Amino acid sequence: MRTLATVVGTIVLSACATPMAPEYPLATLKPAQPQLQAREIVQRAYAAAGGESWRRPTSLSMRGYAVFYREGVASEHEQHNMWRVYDWDKRDAHQADGKVRIESKKGGVGIIDLAFDGRNTFTPAGRQPASKADEQWASSFGFGVIRHALDPGYHLSRLPDDLVDGSPAYVVNVTDPAGGITRFAIAQSNNAIVRVGFDTARGWHERVYSNFFSNPGVEWRQPGRVRLYYDGVKANEVIWTEFSLNDTLPDCLFQLPEPANCER
Repeated sequence: MRTLATVVGTIVLSACATPMAPEYPLATLKPAQPQLQAREIVQRAYAAAGGESWRRPTSLSMRGYAVFYREGVASEHEQHNMWRVYDWDKRDAHQADGKVRIESKKGGVGIIDLAFDGRNTFTPAGRQPASKADEQWASSFGFGVIRHALDPGYHLSRLPDDLVDGSPAYVVNVTDPAGGITRFAIAQSNNAIVRVGFDTARGWHERVYSNFFSNPGVEWRQPGRVRLYYDGVKANEVIWTEFSLNDTLPDCLFQLPEPANCER
Protein backbone atom coordinates (compact mmCIF):
# COMPACT_ATOMS: atom_id res chain seq x y z
CA MET A 1 0.00 0.00 0.00
CA ARG A 2 1.34 3.47 -0.91
CA THR A 3 1.17 6.01 1.85
CA LEU A 4 0.31 9.67 1.31
CA ALA A 5 3.97 10.55 1.96
CA THR A 6 5.05 8.15 -0.78
CA VAL A 7 2.58 9.63 -3.24
CA VAL A 8 3.64 13.20 -2.42
CA GLY A 9 7.30 12.23 -2.67
CA THR A 10 6.69 10.66 -6.07
CA ILE A 11 4.94 13.81 -7.32
CA VAL A 12 7.76 16.07 -6.10
CA LEU A 13 10.42 13.81 -7.59
CA SER A 14 8.54 13.67 -10.87
CA ALA A 15 8.23 17.45 -11.00
CA CYS A 16 11.91 17.93 -10.25
CA ALA A 17 12.87 15.42 -12.93
CA THR A 18 11.32 17.57 -15.70
CA PRO A 19 13.46 20.67 -16.26
CA MET A 20 11.80 23.83 -17.55
CA ALA A 21 12.66 24.57 -21.16
CA PRO A 22 14.59 27.84 -21.58
CA GLU A 23 12.78 30.63 -23.40
CA TYR A 24 15.69 30.79 -25.86
CA PRO A 25 18.09 27.96 -26.72
CA LEU A 26 21.46 28.20 -25.05
CA ALA A 27 23.08 28.72 -28.42
CA THR A 28 21.83 32.33 -28.41
CA LEU A 29 24.33 33.11 -25.66
CA LYS A 30 27.12 32.58 -28.15
CA PRO A 31 27.93 35.52 -30.43
CA ALA A 32 25.22 35.99 -33.04
CA GLN A 33 26.67 36.89 -36.44
CA PRO A 34 30.24 36.99 -35.05
CA GLN A 35 31.45 38.68 -38.23
CA LEU A 36 29.51 41.82 -37.30
CA GLN A 37 31.78 44.61 -36.13
CA ALA A 38 30.76 47.10 -33.44
CA ARG A 39 30.63 49.91 -35.99
CA GLU A 40 28.05 48.09 -38.11
CA ILE A 41 25.95 47.28 -35.05
CA VAL A 42 25.87 50.98 -34.14
CA GLN A 43 24.98 51.92 -37.72
CA ARG A 44 22.02 49.52 -37.55
CA ALA A 45 20.97 51.06 -34.24
CA TYR A 46 20.99 54.53 -35.83
CA ALA A 47 18.77 53.38 -38.68
CA ALA A 48 16.31 51.67 -36.33
CA ALA A 49 16.10 54.68 -33.98
CA GLY A 50 15.25 57.16 -36.72
CA GLY A 51 18.31 57.74 -38.88
CA GLU A 52 20.01 61.11 -39.15
CA SER A 53 17.08 62.94 -37.54
CA TRP A 54 17.64 60.80 -34.43
CA ARG A 55 21.44 61.10 -34.51
CA ARG A 56 21.47 64.89 -34.80
CA PRO A 57 18.29 66.47 -33.37
CA THR A 58 18.36 70.10 -32.27
CA SER A 59 16.02 69.68 -29.31
CA LEU A 60 13.81 67.12 -27.57
CA SER A 61 10.89 67.66 -25.19
CA MET A 62 9.41 64.74 -23.23
CA ARG A 63 6.48 64.50 -20.84
CA GLY A 64 5.28 61.65 -18.68
CA TYR A 65 5.33 60.41 -15.11
CA ALA A 66 7.72 58.50 -12.86
CA VAL A 67 8.00 56.23 -9.84
CA PHE A 68 10.88 56.62 -7.40
CA TYR A 69 11.91 53.89 -4.96
CA ARG A 70 13.43 54.70 -1.59
CA GLU A 71 13.93 52.15 1.19
CA GLY A 72 11.21 49.86 -0.12
CA VAL A 73 8.65 52.64 -0.61
CA ALA A 74 7.41 53.60 -4.10
CA SER A 75 6.51 57.24 -4.68
CA GLU A 76 4.70 58.24 -7.88
CA HIS A 77 5.37 61.62 -9.44
CA GLU A 78 2.39 62.34 -11.66
CA GLN A 79 4.41 64.80 -13.77
CA HIS A 80 7.92 64.12 -15.00
CA ASN A 81 9.20 66.30 -17.83
CA MET A 82 12.49 66.89 -19.59
CA TRP A 83 13.64 69.45 -22.15
CA ARG A 84 16.92 69.09 -24.02
CA VAL A 85 18.87 71.30 -26.43
CA TYR A 86 21.81 69.48 -28.00
CA ASP A 87 25.45 70.51 -28.44
CA TRP A 88 27.29 68.43 -31.02
CA ASP A 89 30.84 69.08 -29.83
CA LYS A 90 30.83 66.29 -27.25
CA ARG A 91 34.19 65.01 -26.01
CA ASP A 92 33.22 63.61 -22.62
CA ALA A 93 30.15 61.40 -22.42
CA HIS A 94 29.36 62.16 -18.79
CA GLN A 95 29.76 65.92 -18.60
CA ALA A 96 26.81 68.26 -19.03
CA ASP A 97 26.55 69.82 -22.48
CA GLY A 98 23.99 71.76 -24.44
CA LYS A 99 20.99 72.66 -22.29
CA VAL A 100 18.74 70.49 -20.15
CA ARG A 101 15.88 70.87 -17.68
CA ILE A 102 14.41 68.04 -15.57
CA GLU A 103 11.19 68.74 -13.68
CA SER A 104 9.31 66.23 -11.52
CA LYS A 105 6.18 66.94 -9.45
CA LYS A 106 4.18 65.00 -6.89
CA GLY A 107 0.79 66.32 -5.84
CA GLY A 108 1.51 69.47 -7.81
CA VAL A 109 4.61 70.18 -5.73
CA GLY A 110 8.03 70.29 -7.38
CA ILE A 111 10.23 67.47 -6.03
CA ILE A 112 12.98 67.70 -8.65
CA ASP A 113 13.81 70.83 -10.64
CA LEU A 114 17.26 70.97 -12.16
CA ALA A 115 18.46 72.99 -15.14
CA PHE A 116 21.66 73.57 -17.09
CA ASP A 117 21.90 76.56 -19.46
CA GLY A 118 25.12 75.53 -21.19
CA ARG A 119 27.40 77.04 -18.56
CA ASN A 120 25.74 76.92 -15.15
CA THR A 121 23.50 74.56 -13.20
CA PHE A 122 20.40 75.86 -11.41
CA THR A 123 17.89 74.65 -8.84
CA PRO A 124 14.96 76.71 -7.49
CA ALA A 125 17.51 78.09 -4.99
CA GLY A 126 19.54 79.56 -7.84
CA ARG A 127 22.94 78.84 -9.37
CA GLN A 128 24.81 75.84 -7.96
CA PRO A 129 28.55 75.43 -7.30
CA ALA A 130 30.31 73.86 -10.26
CA SER A 131 31.72 70.84 -8.37
CA LYS A 132 28.34 69.88 -6.93
CA ALA A 133 26.68 70.36 -10.30
CA ASP A 134 29.25 68.20 -12.10
CA GLU A 135 28.53 65.31 -9.72
CA GLN A 136 24.78 65.65 -10.24
CA TRP A 137 25.00 65.62 -14.03
CA ALA A 138 27.50 62.74 -14.17
CA SER A 139 24.64 60.39 -13.31
CA SER A 140 22.32 61.95 -15.90
CA PHE A 141 24.51 62.26 -19.01
CA GLY A 142 25.70 59.16 -20.81
CA PHE A 143 23.13 57.85 -23.28
CA GLY A 144 23.84 60.63 -25.78
CA VAL A 145 27.35 59.35 -26.43
CA ILE A 146 25.88 56.70 -28.74
CA ARG A 147 25.04 59.50 -31.17
CA HIS A 148 28.77 60.36 -31.32
CA ALA A 149 30.07 56.81 -31.39
CA LEU A 150 31.07 57.01 -35.08
CA ASP A 151 32.68 60.45 -34.73
CA PRO A 152 36.48 60.90 -34.89
CA GLY A 153 38.21 60.24 -31.58
CA TYR A 154 35.73 57.60 -30.38
CA HIS A 155 36.65 53.93 -30.13
CA LEU A 156 34.22 51.01 -30.48
CA SER A 157 34.54 47.36 -29.53
CA ARG A 158 32.10 44.47 -29.42
CA LEU A 159 31.55 42.69 -26.09
CA PRO A 160 29.83 39.33 -25.44
CA ASP A 161 26.16 39.17 -26.42
CA ASP A 162 23.61 39.22 -23.62
CA LEU A 163 19.91 38.93 -22.85
CA VAL A 164 17.96 42.09 -22.00
CA ASP A 165 14.48 41.38 -20.66
CA GLY A 166 14.93 37.85 -21.99
CA SER A 167 15.72 38.90 -25.57
CA PRO A 168 19.14 38.51 -27.25
CA ALA A 169 21.18 41.69 -27.66
CA TYR A 170 24.53 42.75 -29.04
CA VAL A 171 26.71 44.64 -26.55
CA VAL A 172 29.03 47.44 -27.68
CA ASN A 173 31.67 49.34 -25.72
CA VAL A 174 32.04 53.06 -26.57
CA THR A 175 35.16 54.88 -25.38
CA ASP A 176 34.98 58.66 -25.73
CA PRO A 177 38.01 60.94 -26.38
CA ALA A 178 38.27 61.65 -22.63
CA GLY A 179 38.65 57.92 -21.92
CA GLY A 180 35.16 57.40 -20.50
CA ILE A 181 33.51 54.04 -21.12
CA THR A 182 29.81 53.57 -21.90
CA ARG A 183 28.25 50.21 -22.76
CA PHE A 184 25.19 49.76 -24.94
CA ALA A 185 23.01 46.72 -25.58
CA ILE A 186 21.25 46.64 -28.95
CA ALA A 187 18.41 44.19 -29.58
CA GLN A 188 19.21 41.59 -32.21
CA SER A 189 15.56 41.38 -33.29
CA ASN A 190 15.03 45.03 -34.28
CA ASN A 191 18.29 46.90 -33.47
CA ALA A 192 16.65 49.03 -30.76
CA ILE A 193 18.98 50.40 -28.09
CA VAL A 194 17.67 48.59 -25.02
CA ARG A 195 20.30 49.23 -22.33
CA VAL A 196 23.10 51.61 -21.42
CA GLY A 197 25.59 51.33 -18.55
CA PHE A 198 28.34 53.55 -17.14
CA ASP A 199 30.16 54.28 -13.91
CA THR A 200 29.05 57.15 -11.63
CA ALA A 201 29.73 58.43 -8.13
CA ARG A 202 26.58 56.54 -7.06
CA GLY A 203 27.87 53.26 -8.48
CA TRP A 204 27.46 51.40 -11.78
CA HIS A 205 24.43 52.96 -13.46
CA GLU A 206 22.23 51.16 -15.97
CA ARG A 207 19.10 52.18 -17.84
CA VAL A 208 16.85 49.67 -19.58
CA TYR A 209 14.62 50.92 -22.42
CA SER A 210 11.40 49.35 -23.66
CA ASN A 211 7.86 50.08 -24.93
CA PHE A 212 9.04 52.15 -27.90
CA PHE A 213 6.62 54.40 -29.78
CA SER A 214 6.64 57.06 -32.50
CA ASN A 215 4.67 60.11 -33.52
CA PRO A 216 2.71 60.01 -36.80
CA GLY A 217 4.94 60.79 -39.73
CA VAL A 218 8.11 60.78 -37.57
CA GLU A 219 10.84 58.14 -37.81
CA TRP A 220 12.18 58.79 -34.28
CA ARG A 221 11.51 55.84 -31.95
CA GLN A 222 11.05 56.95 -28.35
CA PRO A 223 11.30 54.49 -25.44
CA GLY A 224 8.09 54.69 -23.44
CA ARG A 225 9.60 53.08 -20.35
CA VAL A 226 13.04 53.73 -18.86
CA ARG A 227 14.16 51.77 -15.77
CA LEU A 228 17.15 53.19 -13.89
CA TYR A 229 19.48 51.12 -11.66
CA TYR A 230 22.49 51.82 -9.45
CA ASP A 231 24.66 48.81 -8.56
CA GLY A 232 21.82 46.56 -9.73
CA VAL A 233 19.09 48.13 -7.56
CA LYS A 234 16.22 49.91 -9.30
CA ALA A 235 16.10 53.56 -8.23
CA ASN A 236 13.25 54.78 -10.40
CA GLU A 237 11.43 54.26 -13.65
CA VAL A 238 10.04 56.85 -16.03
CA ILE A 239 7.04 56.43 -18.31
CA TRP A 240 7.22 58.81 -21.26
CA THR A 241 3.82 59.41 -22.83
CA GLU A 242 4.63 62.12 -25.38
CA PHE A 243 7.58 63.77 -27.07
CA SER A 244 8.28 66.63 -29.45
CA LEU A 245 11.32 67.20 -31.66
CA ASN A 246 13.27 70.24 -32.77
CA ASP A 247 11.14 72.87 -31.07
CA THR A 248 12.64 76.29 -30.38
CA LEU A 249 12.99 76.24 -26.59
CA PRO A 250 13.42 79.60 -24.79
CA ASP A 251 16.59 80.28 -22.81
CA CYS A 252 14.51 81.16 -19.74
CA LEU A 253 13.38 77.52 -19.52
CA PHE A 254 16.92 76.55 -18.51
CA GLN A 255 17.36 79.06 -15.70
CA LEU A 256 15.94 78.80 -12.20
CA PRO A 257 14.01 80.24 -10.55
CA GLU A 258 12.09 80.30 -13.83
CA PRO A 259 10.99 83.84 -14.83
CA ALA A 260 7.26 84.40 -14.49
CA ASN A 261 6.93 85.44 -18.14
CA CYS A 262 8.79 82.40 -19.53
CA GLU A 263 6.77 80.81 -22.32
CA ARG A 264 7.33 77.07 -22.66
